[in-house]
Amino acid sequence: MISASIGDPRFFPCSGPHDLTTVANIARGSVSRQSFSLDGVAPLQTAGPRHVSFLDNRRYLSVLTRTLAGAVIVHPNLQASVPVSAAAIVTPEPYAAWARVAALFHPAPPTSPGVHSSAVVAENALVDPSAEIGPLSVIGAGARIGPGCRIGACVVIGAGVVIGPDCHIGMQASLSHALLGSRVCVYPGARIGQEGFGFAPTKDGFVAVPQLGRVILGDDVEVGANTTIDRGSARDTVIGAGTRIDNLVQIGHNVTIGRCCVIVAQVGIAGSASIEDFVQIGGQAAIAGHILIGSRAKIGAQAGVISDVPAKAIMLGSPAQRKPDFFRQVATLKKLARRR
Repeated sequence: MISASIGDPRFFPCSGPHDLTTVANIARGSVSRQSFSLDGVAPLQTAGPRHVSFLDNRRYLSVLTRTLAGAVIVHPNLQASVPVSAAAIVTPEPYAAWARVAALFHPAPPTSPGVHSSAVVAENALVDPSAEIGPLSVIGAGARIGPGCRIGACVVIGAGVVIGPDCHIGMQASLSHALLGSRVCVYPGARIGQEGFGFAPTKDGFVAVPQLGRVILGDDVEVGANTTIDRGSARDTVIGAGTRIDNLVQIGHNVTIGRCCVIVAQVGIAGSASIEDFVQIGGQAAIAGHILIGSRAKIGAQAGVISDVPAKAIMLGSPAQRKPDFFRQVATLKKLARRR
């Protein structure tokens, strides 16, 4: 077994070493072994005696028994499977603990306050002195950039846009007609606040409907690379606090999304759809406009949702239907195919 940590130092500088007690405290776990120094994090298969690893899936128990890791983060139910050579850091939430420990060894790079000489900042824009404005970025008239923000290279922040404290806007993203809360992360190439897809058909063609709303992103929202969020037409497009949006997602005008939702890559949400708190939407699912998806509902990958979804429902297929009905129909089709 080859010992190797993760986190190429060219891209992810390491803050280690850290002692075992510190690591256990950051993990919010307990450890009964005498403290010793740890240099970094690594998966079970490649970890060495000075690495921290973790296990959160019983399928990999055999890998755990052979690991050379110096410390392993595990659930109490798996503590007995940790090799005697490794210190067990015991916590009821191993994956969350792993996230905290990985961030301890590889923290986000600090902001470098200041405006790059090639950036263009409007005279009446307000940029906090602690913010970082990257090369070739453009900050429009009346825009406000809060303390601790990092604006990447070639970013365009439109006139009047407000960005709250400690936000990170990735390179080549563009924002207009938008208000961002605190700690919002927008990944490279995202487009936020452009006109929605709205027009009135007439006998002579189409008449564009003015899109007069905004995009409101709550605290701790993440918007993936190359995702697009249209501004509202008659009301705002709103993304609730803590929601995570993957890459290549399209969100139409007037959409409202609640708190702590998860929306996976290539999802399309049509205009004026309403999605309540803690909803999960799988990859490539399509959500029709003007429908309601209740809180904690789960929409399967590639599902086509064309009507309201009750709270806590699990929907699969296209058109989407409840999980038991979907599998019953699949089973029936299989039986019919066998008969033929």
